Amino acid sequence: FNAHVRFDSELSPMALNLTSCIYRPWARHEVSLAFAARRVLSTQPLPPAPKKKTTFGNLKDEDRIFTNLYGRHDWKLKGAMSRGDWYKTKEILVKGHDWILQEVKKSGLRGRGGAGFPSGLKWSFMNKPPDGRPKYLVVNADEGEPGTCKDREIMRHDPHKLVEGCLIAGRAMGARAAYIYIRGEFYNEASNMQVAIHEAYEAGLIGKNACGSNYDFDIYMHRGAGAYICGEETALIESLEGKAGKPRLKPPFPADVGVFGCPTTVANVETVAVAPTICRRGGDWFASFGRERNSGTKLYCISGHVNTPCTVEEEMSISLKELVERHAGGVRGGWDNLLAIIPGGSSVPLLPKKICDDVLMDFDALVAVNSGLGTAAVIVMDKTADVVDCIARLSLFYKHESCGQCTPCREGTGWLYKIMDRFVSGNAKPAEIDMIWELSKQIEGHTICALGDAAAWPVQGLVRHFRPELEARMAAYHKKQQQVSAR
Repeated sequence: FNAHVRFDSELSPMALNLTSCIYRPWARHEVSLAFAARRVLSTQPLPPAPKKKTTFGNLKDEDRIFTNLYGRHDWKLKGAMSRGDWYKTKEILVKGHDWILQEVKKSGLRGRGGAGFPSGLKWSFMNKPPDGRPKYLVVNADEGEPGTCKDREIMRHDPHKLVEGCLIAGRAMGARAAYIYIRGEFYNEASNMQVAIHEAYEAGLIGKNACGSNYDFDIYMHRGAGAYICGEETALIESLEGKAGKPRLKPPFPADVGVFGCPTTVANVETVAVAPTICRRGGDWFASFGRERNSGTKLYCISGHVNTPCTVEEEMSISLKELVERHAGGVRGGWDNLLAIIPGGSSVPLLPKKICDDVLMDFDALVAVNSGLGTAAVIVMDKTADVVDCIARLSLFYKHESCGQCTPCREGTGWLYKIMDRFVSGNAKPAEIDMIWELSKQIEGHTICALGDAAAWPVQGLVRHFRPELEARMAAYHKKQQQVSAR
C-alpha cells in the first residue's frame, strides 16, 4: 500500500487523489481498500469514556497531607522526617524547575488563600530571562480573615511542611530566598517556625547547597503588626519593606516588580505547604480528589454554632452539609435549626439553609450560588443568631480595617456600617434596602485591592437572602414607635 492513502474517519472520498486511478491502474484498488477501511472503522465501537467521579468526601487517613494538624506528635525535625517530610527532597530539586512546575500544573492546585488562581501558572510567571535582579518567594502567613484558622495550625504543629514547601516552591520559581510574613499575634506559631527554620539550617536542608543539590536558598521570617490589609499581597510587600501597609496599583505586578523592586511571588501558607507532597506522590494523585478545576484536598475551618468546632483536611467538593455533620458534630439543635452559613470566611456572601442543603464546597459550586470558597472558613449560624447584627458586626470590622487609600472604601465602609447599625434595630425605611445595595455596588470593584469587595459582599448576601427579615424588622420598629407616640 502507498503511504499517501489515509485511513482516518474524517477523510472525504472526494479528497482522495482520484486522478491517480487514470495514470496508475492499481490505484483504484487502493481507493476501494480505503473505503472498506472506513466502513470497518465506523462500525467498531468507541472505547468507553472514563467515568466521572460523582461522590466526594470522607478522605482516608493515608491521603492526608497534614499528618500532625492537631499537634499530637512531635513537630520538630525528627518527628517531621518520621512522617515523611524531607523525603527525597534532593531528587525533587535536582529534577529542576520545569519538572516541579509541570507536576503542580498537572495537580490542578489553585491558590488556597482565597483567590483560587492556578498555582502552577502563577509560579511560572517568575521564569523569565534573568536580568540581574534576584527573585523572591513571599509566604502570606498573615491570616487575618475572621473565621480562618488553618495556616496557624500548619505553622504551630507542622512547620517543616512549610519550610520544605518554601524550598521546593522557590526552586520552581528560581527564587533566591523566601520571606515568611507572619501575623504579629501568632507568638507560638512564629516561635515554632523559627525553631524549624533553625533546624533545617543546622541539618543542611536549606541555606548554601540546600539538601546537597547545588541550589542556595535562604528563609527569613518577618513579623507583621496585625493589620488585616496586609493580607493583600502588595500591602504585605509594602509592610515587608518597612512602609505603611497600603496596596499598590497594578501593574506592575509583583512578578515583575515586587519586594525590594525584584520579581516576587506571594503565596499562601497552605498552597506552599502542599507542594512537596504533590511532587512526591505526583500531580495526578492530587488531581484525583475533587471535581475538575477544583482538585485536591483542602483545610476547612468550621466554627460558630456547631457542636465540635474544628479545622479538618477533607477532599475538595465535599458537600457543605456532610462537612458540618461529619466533622463538626452538626449544627446545634440539628440541621433543621440552621439559619445560614458563611462558607469561605467573613468576606464572602452568606447562604441560607435551602442552599446549604446540597451545595458543594469548591470554587465553582459556590460561585454558582453567588458566594465563594475564599479561605474555606465555614461560619455556622443557627436560628438563635441575629443575622442582621452579625453582618453589621462584619461591616464594623471592615470599616476599622480599611487603609483609607481609596475613597469608595474609606467613605463607603463607614456608610455601610452606619446604615447596618440602624438596620439592626429596624430604624430605617424599606427604600434604604435598595440604597444600601446600590452603595455596596459603588464600592465593589472600584478600589485598588479587594477589601472594598470584602466589605460589600456580606451586605449583598444579607439583602439577597434576608430582605423579608429586614422589612419585617423595620415594620415592627415603626409600629412600636407609633404606639409609643400615641400614648
